[in-house]
Amino acid sequence: MERADLRRWARTGALKGAILGERLAPLARAVRASGRGALNLVLPPTCLSCRAIVDDAGGLCGPCWGRLTLIAPPVCERLGTPLPYAPAGEPLLSAEALADPPAFDRARAAVLFGDVSRDMVHQLKYGDRLDLARPMARLMRQAGAALLAEADLIVPVPLHVLRLWRRRFNQAALLAGHVGRATGRPVAVEALRRTRATVSQVNLSRVERHANVSGAFAVPPAQEGKIAGRRILLIDDVFTSGATLDACARALRRAGASHVDCVTFARVVERP
Repeated sequence: MERADLRRWARTGALKGAILGERLAPLARAVRASGRGALNLVLPPTCLSCRAIVDDAGGLCGPCWGRLTLIAPPVCERLGTPLPYAPAGEPLLSAEALADPPAFDRARAAVLFGDVSRDMVHQLKYGDRLDLARPMARLMRQAGAALLAEADLIVPVPLHVLRLWRRRFNQAALLAGHVGRATGRPVAVEALRRTRATVSQVNLSRVERHANVSGAFAVPPAQEGKIAGRRILLIDDVFTSGATLDACARALRRAGASHVDCVTFARVVERP
């Protein structure tokens, strides 16, 4: 067969394949839909929080959605803390951000830490509900859209190797992976390392939290080239006091990061 004939055959074959694929696409969609329908009859989709049966997988039931508080403007430009109002002509900075500026530039969170968001975080971390990472990451993308648009690299907050071995996965890395795939931003899981084991932050005061994680993170020398001069977006599940994110940001700054922002799924807000 001559080269021209081969090219003609290839073009004709590709065209026929495209036409056939277009004709079969509705059938393929119908087969997938029927498969999902059959699966739903056997294993009906359940609410991500309370496990009540819902219409679509990966969502919340009405009552749980009503108890999930999305964080909306106005927020502190530095810490992402919800503010009661936006003063005209003044920078939106909370008293905390002015009194004790963090090492990171900006932080945003998708939801307030409450009954429903706490259940989702705990089920992801301790209940092996890895399916929760995708919908949580979707809300994080919406909350941090402006930060993501400027980010060069996404870096998850790391676990210490012993805790990673016990848990078998890093929830921050799962969330970062979903955010990165959906936005096309590269994710560097190894860019930040927890250099020493720290005790759980749960029962510690704000001062104790900062002392607990101070100096606990570092950028490995082999990873410094990825960080230097880049705008980094840190990903974690919960912003409580900001101590962990602050310690990570300091390590990234030492490695030459030009800008460090943070996005988390939930945000703890202390009520007066």
